[in-house]
Amino acid sequence: METKFDLAKLGQGIVYVKPILAAELPDEMRAKVGDLEELFAVHNADGEQLALVADRKLAFHLARENNMEPVTVH
Repeated sequence: METKFDLAKLGQGIVYVKPILAAELPDEMRAKVGDLEELFAVHNADGEQLALVADRKLAFHLARENNMEPVTVH
């Protein structure tokens, strides 16, 4: 059976959560994160960063509060 499926639909509603080292941030942002060594970035399916938060749990909560399905990127 051949059924056409639009694979682009798989990316709708999904956001990707990945750890970011504070040391890798630009100087102006690094000054704002205080003593944190690791933060978590939330990205849409196009790779655009939507948020940068203090911990993984907050990143997942933020995504779900905005009706998005978070997944972890390694």
